[in-house]
Amino acid sequence: MVAKEAMPLLTPHKLGQFDLSHRVVLAPLTRCRSYGSVPQPHAALYYSQRATKGGLLISEATDVSITAKGYPETPGIWTQEQVEAWKPIVEAVHRKGALFFCQIWHVGRVSTNDYQPDGQAPISSTDKQIMPEPDGRHDAEGGVVYSKPRRLQIYEIPAIVDDFRRAARNAIEAGFDGVEIHGAHGYLLEQFMKDSSNDRTDEYGGSLENRCRFAVEVIEAVVREVGAERVGIRLSPFVDYMDCYDSDPHALGAYMVQQLNKHQGFLYCHMVEPRMAIVDGRRQIPHGLLPFRKAFNGTFIAAGAYDREEGNKVVADGYADLVAYGRLFLANPDLPKRFELGAPLNKYDRSTFYTQDPVVGYTDYPFLEGSIVE
Repeated sequence: MVAKEAMPLLTPHKLGQFDLSHRVVLAPLTRCRSYGSVPQPHAALYYSQRATKGGLLISEATDVSITAKGYPETPGIWTQEQVEAWKPIVEAVHRKGALFFCQIWHVGRVSTNDYQPDGQAPISSTDKQIMPEPDGRHDAEGGVVYSKPRRLQIYEIPAIVDDFRRAARNAIEAGFDGVEIHGAHGYLLEQFMKDSSNDRTDEYGGSLENRCRFAVEVIEAVVREVGAERVGIRLSPFVDYMDCYDSDPHALGAYMVQQLNKHQGFLYCHMVEPRMAIVDGRRQIPHGLLPFRKAFNGTFIAAGAYDREEGNKVVADGYADLVAYGRLFLANPDLPKRFELGAPLNKYDRSTFYTQDPVVGYTDYPFLEGSIVE
């Protein structure tokens, strides 16, 4: 009898010092259920439901400071209270044998004065305001008008870099296995990196090297603080969220990968595919990340509307080491098991992605056996 060949997504992978039993990663997903910026006990259930022995989970984007916030009830990791609140959540994931990385972010200008201390203007690379999206396509609240930002002065930038360093230190103290720097989707790092949103004329603007300087300084500070073997980054050079796009995304992606490779053992590069094309009436993943995958020395994670079939294909082809799943994992806490069995998937409910209910649309998606708790 011929042994059944293993599904590529369900084969082991060596992630630096860590051993993964499969390649199905929980993508970072903003869920807006951390009341008062403090992670809540219901998050322990949510994440542990999605944890498997040897699996990798990436947390929702977590604010590095009081100015980093741009959405309701997102968690932070800049105070001791927040660190203590994360500890039992991380422990619940570890009890299932999974790895847990904390995604650290600053939204920059993707915010309003209401979220900022003393009603101040959000900070950014620029003072250019994001144009409102009439359909709320880009944001968690729908139709938000973002406030006019304040351009950071050069002397202020080191303090923001230090916020990322401290957040990384705090994440390790909370028990996380590592951190993912959020350098994607039009938030603060991209506001500096991309030429549509960076109109500076100092050493943080103009040339590609200058525009990437802030992101490079954040990476260096975080690596120095917790070690390259515990650091990944998420990048989206092709994406145009939040009025953030670049005239040469290939050059931007290539330059950033070069910078990552300067840190021996830098753990992973997590990249978001370009927008999907419609081919013969079907949405098709463009697979535009291959040059970056080839250039990067560490583990490469691809994200962007992958399903079971596409995920298996890109792993089998060597296009990606791991595949991050967002909405499918949100709605299917036992996604790796469903992939293994070829079982049908729960449909996700977009209307509860960003609501504040601690159960509905959060921990009540059923497992295959029909029970909510495994």
